[in-house]
Amino acid sequence: MRRFRVRIDDEVFEVEVEELGQGQGAPREPVARAAQTPQSIAAPQSPAVSAKPAAAPAPKPAPKPAAAPSGAGAVTAPIPGVVTEIKVAAGDSVKKGDLLMYLEAMKMQNEILAPYDATVTEVVVSQGASVQTGDVLVRLDG
Repeated sequence: MRRFRVRIDDEVFEVEVEELGQGQGAPREPVARAAQTPQSIAAPQSPAVSAKPAAAPAPKPAPKPAAAPSGAGAVTAPIPGVVTEIKVAAGDSVKKGDLLMYLEAMKMQNEILAPYDATVTEVVVSQGASVQTGDVLVRLDG
């Protein structure tokens, strides 16, 4: 068992992690237990715990707008779902952030927005169509 002290926002947690060897199956008991402690992260609790703070994981890059690679001008589905309402037609001018359509996924209406100022050249899907992640919804000429 290895013990770590983790700070998330302003809360400090002590975590025990069991290291599994090669070829071992799933553990029979939980491998990590966290308990909130009121101590500062810099104050070691026992000699076995290092006072060095753990390196924070690298932040994930912000998701890119729902558009195909540069030059393609395609707005794609960010998640699988059903197109419930289309708000644009071929020839319409749209500004960045304008509503193109609604995509229902898991009983939630998700707004599909224009990623940049452009003109709609083609609406590829129709109302009621089921789409998968990455399917082209609208083509833009920008």
